[in-house]
Amino acid sequence: MAMFSFFANPARFMALSRWLAPLLGVLAAILLMAGLWLGLSVPDDYQQGATVRIMFVHIPAAWMAMFVYVCLGGASFFGLVFRHSLADAAAKAAAPLGAGFTVLALATGSLWGRPMWGTWWVWDARLTSVVVELLLYLGYMAVHAAIDDEQKAARAASILALIGLVNLPIIHFSVNWWNTLHQGASVFKAGGSSLAPVYLAPLLIMVAAYTVLFGSLWLVRIRTEVWRRRAGALALAAAA
Repeated sequence: MAMFSFFANPARFMALSRWLAPLLGVLAAILLMAGLWLGLSVPDDYQQGATVRIMFVHIPAAWMAMFVYVCLGGASFFGLVFRHSLADAAAKAAAPLGAGFTVLALATGSLWGRPMWGTWWVWDARLTSVVVELLLYLGYMAVHAAIDDEQKAARAASILALIGLVNLPIIHFSVNWWNTLHQGASVFKAGGSSLAPVYLAPLLIMVAAYTVLFGSLWLVRIRTEVWRRRAGALALAAAA
């Protein structure tokens, strides 16, 4: 809680994020180049052939779609309970990024599914629950856009985001709870990863790259939202 209070101070946040965002952006670029280079260099899989390389884009995007929603839900909780404007700004800034990762996961999953399953799409539990996640992201943004009062919009959107957290365990455990074409966990599972090291190393680098990239973009978007609100407050003060 003390750490949250420290970073929840807008002045401290703006001072820290001013140099941290570009630093994370540079680090993300380095990790992306390394991960893509290693991913393109791996040998073809004996079953999936060259299409196995889609994994290095699809799996990190799918993980990030869930991780960003956790960030959205956490920021929404702090904004709703403690009424902190910076937490509301963080939640609002995360939603479009999470939606982008979710769209990327669905699109690359479809490209991967066509040669593996023989179809672009199946309405199984994993894919359907990820579509629900995308709708939650879009619904959150729609609530913010539909309500003129910013505080009311933040409260309504936060409630929707917190309700949507129920969908995360459904996404994660769907391959265990229901029959599905989607494969189960292969990286983090009991007994260790089933991926060969030649595939695991670039995959983990890409996960790190996506995570750092999100951190950089999130900070930039929060800063933009803070400046937007400050400009709005100044405009109201000048009009008064």
